[in-house]
Amino acid sequence: MAYKEKEIEKLYYSIGEVAEMFNVAPSLIRFWESEFDLIQPKKNRKGNRQFTKEDIDNVKLIYHLVKEKGFTLQGAKEMLKNDSMAMKDKMEMIESLKSIRKFLVSVRDRLQS
Repeated sequence: MAYKEKEIEKLYYSIGEVAEMFNVAPSLIRFWESEFDLIQPKKNRKGNRQFTKEDIDNVKLIYHLVKEKGFTLQGAKEMLKNDSMAMKDKMEMIESLKSIRKFLVSVRDRLQS
């Protein structure tokens, strides 16, 4: 069995890296930060935003509501205010199911070759 090195996960991500993850402009991330209390990145001495994994998960949640589900900003705020934990659980479940699907598709593809 070949040794596979575990990918090192960063503690902090720049706004550019976060924007790239979601294929949006950094200005949209800054705008969402001003609109949603959920996104609160730390700032270093230079004033650059430093996003944690939790911040990125919150951006993912807002992205899902606004970009994928078509909620207005106000609608997304209401949804998060009413039950943000349920939304986070739902997002985790969706991510888990996507991961399982990706694995199953890769198994199917290998079996067909």
